[in-house]
Amino acid sequence: MSLDSFDRALLKAVQRDATTSQIDLGEQVSLSSAAVNRRLKKLGSAGVIQRTVAQVNPASLGYVLTVITEVEVESERLELLDEMKRTFMACPQVQQCYYVAGECDFVLIMLVRNMEQYTQLTRSLFFQSNNVKRFKTLVSMSNVKTGLAVPTDLEG
Repeated sequence: MSLDSFDRALLKAVQRDATTSQIDLGEQVSLSSAAVNRRLKKLGSAGVIQRTVAQVNPASLGYVLTVITEVEVESERLELLDEMKRTFMACPQVQQCYYVAGECDFVLIMLVRNMEQYTQLTRSLFFQSNNVKRFKTLVSMSNVKTGLAVPTDLEG
């Protein structure tokens, strides 16, 4: 889908606050609310907007630690990798999972309440898996920047 400057402005605005009314969005990007409505529907249908969610403060629900874990696998057989992906996707504490090239095979961003919870997760996610060779844990001392907003400008 080709995005014009109006689409990019709308995407920037809804990434900032998806609860903004279509009238207010129209005023921000110089379009009618009907045009905003049509464009947002089109962006959703095309898969540019994948979903609309609320961003919740993890600490308000007791998730005070962010843990980054690098996982190295024993075997890269597709069925074993697919099973690991399914396991990681099913775990609510795993916020992000990346299958990567380099020294490790997966990078996981996890939210946990405390180190005891992380220890329990390592047992279920890594030690019970026959395919984990080793894993390395990094504990965030300060989450300087988090988010999933995609830059909307063409230059980068």
